[in-house]
Amino acid sequence: MRLSTVSFRYSRRGPWILRDVELTLRPGSVVEVTGRNGAGKSTLLRLTAGFVPPSRGSISDRPGVVGYAPDVFPVDQPFTVAAYLAHMSRVRGLSSGSAAGDLAERLNATHLLDQPLGDLSKGSAQKVGLIQSLLAPPDLLILDEPFAGLDEQTRTELPVIIEEIAARGGTVVVSDHQKQLQDFPGAEHWLVEDGDVTVGTRGPSALPTPGAHPPRDPSGGPLPRLPRDASEEPSPPPPPSSEGSSRQVVIEVVVDADDADEVEQKLRADGYLTRRSS
Repeated sequence: MRLSTVSFRYSRRGPWILRDVELTLRPGSVVEVTGRNGAGKSTLLRLTAGFVPPSRGSISDRPGVVGYAPDVFPVDQPFTVAAYLAHMSRVRGLSSGSAAGDLAERLNATHLLDQPLGDLSKGSAQKVGLIQSLLAPPDLLILDEPFAGLDEQTRTELPVIIEEIAARGGTVVVSDHQKQLQDFPGAEHWLVEDGDVTVGTRGPSALPTPGAHPPRDPSGGPLPRLPRDASEEPSPPPPPSSEGSSRQVVIEVVVDADDADEVEQKLRADGYLTRRSS
């Protein structure tokens, strides 16, 4: 599969999210996609999966069976987990629902089968998204932040599944904010940054490196970086000056307790300072 001079923007006058991307995906390859939030990782994955066409350029030789798990599973559907997976099995043309049951057991999700989709936590919904993407053995598997909110058993099992798909000639592309695949044997690493995709480069560290562009608040000022280890306290912000000063703001984010760890990890990975309240 090949992406040739692929560029993308969401509207005719909108900014370019990706520009002149040249990529080749070979059978049996595993690709870890990294980059900061908003860099265009999810857009690249949706283009690769075929959900959106490129604004310019072309994508050729996409494999026949594509499995895709989004970073946010759409739980606002009137199904139980079992009914949804049975429906998706029929959409995939599968004669039985045995694949769903086997995958639910493997991903520690059998206890979820009778639950309504709308009652699922982030991690549980993520498992359902993974199961539906694997119902028909995929020739191309696209996973957008699949490790977010997963329990330890499932977090350990998912790389095994990825390795099995690659071993039989399937191609796997994973947006991996938490860097669970950064040491995956033989994996390629794509860094999405400033509209470009750099091949063969490991993703950026959780902390900005010297010379990198730190995240900025809406006023244009840089946000404080996290300490490099638990013993190093964050430096206080510099006092404001009358010229060229930058402001820092505190934004309160209220999340469900089940999602708190995942949200905090993502914020810290982007270089934001977080404080947990009870």
